[in-house]
Amino acid sequence: MLNIESVNHIGIRIGEKDRSVAFYTLLGFELMRDAGYENGHPLILKHPSGVVLNLLGPATVEDHDNILMDIADKHTGVTHFALTVSSLEDAKVYMETHGVTITGSFSIDNMSAIFIRDPDRNVIELDAYGPIEKVDMGDYSNHV
Repeated sequence: MLNIESVNHIGIRIGEKDRSVAFYTLLGFELMRDAGYENGHPLILKHPSGVVLNLLGPATVEDHDNILMDIADKHTGVTHFALTVSSLEDAKVYMETHGVTITGSFSIDNMSAIFIRDPDRNVIELDAYGPIEKVDMGDYSNHV
């Protein structure tokens, strides 16, 4: 077994530097370093929780679909990442207040989740854990 201690960072291809940095700053991330974005190196952002993102770009294709989620053909690859929040209700209010669309939700056992998209349509799942509840997959729609 490989002794993995934690996830180091998440790499996300983006199309527009300023728009993406503004979005992730809204989620609480801070731009730590531009390692050469225009040359294909990452923008490094860090959240106070310790989560690190590498925003990579610039994208070379102008497409408004997420190839892993929004087309009929199903390609292999990472479809989304999930962040744990302390209160899903607070997260919903925060997203709505800041104009971020909630694209889906589900509850299972003691976890509830909502889905949002970044400006490049990458899927982000926000999870909160609470007391054990019945399974409700009514709004679950393939991690939209």
